[in-house]
Amino acid sequence: MATALLRSGAGVLRRSVALGSARAASGGGPPIDHQKGKIGINKTGVGQSHYARYPGTCCGLERYELLAKLAGNEDPFEMNVKKRAKGSFDEPTMIPSLYDKRLVGCICEEDAVSINWMYLHKGEPKRCECGYWFKLADLQPQSF
Repeated sequence: MATALLRSGAGVLRRSVALGSARAASGGGPPIDHQKGKIGINKTGVGQSHYARYPGTCCGLERYELLAKLAGNEDPFEMNVKKRAKGSFDEPTMIPSLYDKRLVGCICEEDAVSINWMYLHKGEPKRCECGYWFKLADLQPQSF
């Protein structure tokens, strides 16, 4: 028992000495200021107008959105609220989508506090609980 206690104590002592020497060898100098040299946007005058005039400073979806807005499309991702059309089986409300399915929310009554969510699949019209019909329409991606 005493031998096991002595071995575990020696192991703890060895690890603490090793960690202490590693910490001391890491320099331990003054803390690094990661914000040093950075300039805030409000000090440089670069804001949203800069990105709107120079979309080359952006990339990915932000660039796609800015280029679409410059081309005159205010809703490039088709995320704005759509008004329901006639909504019958013969003339369903068309929902644009680039993909084979899309999640759509229907506010069935004007004063409703909940939204009825449903997935629309390409080629199949779907009826909401309120009786309106919806169908996916192909949306052609814009090229800039």
